[in-house]
Amino acid sequence: MSKFIDRVVLHVRAGKGGHGCASVHREKFKPLGGPDGGNGGNGGDVILEVDSNVHTLLDFHFHPHAKAGSGKPGEGGHRDGKQGGPLVLKVPDGTVVLDKDGEILVDLVGAGNRYTAAHGGRGGLGNAALASKARKAPGFALLGEEGEEKDLVLELKSVADVGLVGFPSAGKSSLVSVLSAAKPKIADYPFTTLVPNLGVVLSGDTTFTVADVPGLIPGASEGRGLGLDFLRHLERCAVLAHVVDCATLEPGRDPVTDVDALEAELAAYRPALRGDAGLGDLADRPRVVILNKTDVPDAAELAEMVAPEFAERGWPVFEISAVSRAGLRELSFALADLVMRYREDHPPEAPKRPVIRPIAVDETGFSVIADPQEPGGFIVRGTRPERWVRQTQFDNDEAVGYLADRLARLGVEAELVKQGAEPGAPVTIGDVTFDWEPQISAGVDQVPTGRGTDVRLEQNERVGAAERKHASRVRRGLVRADEE
Repeated sequence: MSKFIDRVVLHVRAGKGGHGCASVHREKFKPLGGPDGGNGGNGGDVILEVDSNVHTLLDFHFHPHAKAGSGKPGEGGHRDGKQGGPLVLKVPDGTVVLDKDGEILVDLVGAGNRYTAAHGGRGGLGNAALASKARKAPGFALLGEEGEEKDLVLELKSVADVGLVGFPSAGKSSLVSVLSAAKPKIADYPFTTLVPNLGVVLSGDTTFTVADVPGLIPGASEGRGLGLDFLRHLERCAVLAHVVDCATLEPGRDPVTDVDALEAELAAYRPALRGDAGLGDLADRPRVVILNKTDVPDAAELAEMVAPEFAERGWPVFEISAVSRAGLRELSFALADLVMRYREDHPPEAPKRPVIRPIAVDETGFSVIADPQEPGGFIVRGTRPERWVRQTQFDNDEAVGYLADRLARLGVEAELVKQGAEPGAPVTIGDVTFDWEPQISAGVDQVPTGRGTDVRLEQNERVGAAERKHASRVRRGLVRADEE
């Protein structure tokens, strides 16, 4: 049995970028033909796309984890790694994407509409791309970056022209079944409808959709019954129709009090999509009152009594019977007229030609702040420094020296000096913490050494913390100088 799922938590992970390759071209009589390591491929994106053939979030309910393809590492001979394939996830029309904090990221309406939920990681550069006048044959390459990983909430808000609201067992499902070809579940007990049902109605030359929302009760806007789960399916409806049970035998209920109770819930509910499609709040939507079950004699008399009171509010009133189908023709034409009036007031926007405008991103900025967890330490934050650290092979001295040059040219070294950083101060960039060595000259041309090495890292003569501690213990006479 198929399920209707309209809210899921989706864990998406973009592909990882491939590592760059550190390779040197070699052939007979050319032992050092120059660096020829290729770049790693970029990781694939995770993309959400609206598909008119998808009507529920059921697939994500059973498969909540989605991962795009990773990029392949580069190879020698200037061969770049293959790009990671994007993962395109099909979602129904009307899907709203929220982050883990409940903030709306995008409202996906319209077939073909796309949203990149997670961006793939960049591929690392090979040593051929890192070659320069000062470093003609780099013995290292850059690592690929991890892809974005996010937890998203997908909520489906039905896209319908008319929304039917009413108490349980008011006859909403029966009305949809006779107005359209939809076959919702119908039974003689409350809350028979547990999922919204959509029906397509053809009235004259007008075609519109009707949504049967599960029964509402007082307190629905605060979560009672099934209210909060399904009130959101009314947010996109241009017309709201009250379906009133005129044959109910429950004490304390009559058509006027039923409508007033539901109107209070509609006024109290605050849609997540403010001004969605220009419709405004639910309290501002056009209303229609449908007095149902008039095939029962007592119900017909009650409908005649209360109809003038609703008419005084300016709401069209229709007395119908979903069983005998009396009054359905007039109702369908009236609903079609209201829908056409709305469409004339809100014509669809003409499709626009896609225009690609590169977004200017300032990645040159960075900040240096004192580390609250480490006395005398500092934290460097910025897009470029953090990315450079993620791309560095810390087991390769030449790669570490290259990182030091990049940070110095960006101005990180000068800013640390300005803020009074002491030699050996712990400096954190991203997930890496290292001891700052101001004696190491960085950002200037260096004499090349062996591949994978950097002579500057071997010239550090600063006394380490352990040595300073031992000297202090010697001065205080706690240990001899030749003791460890």
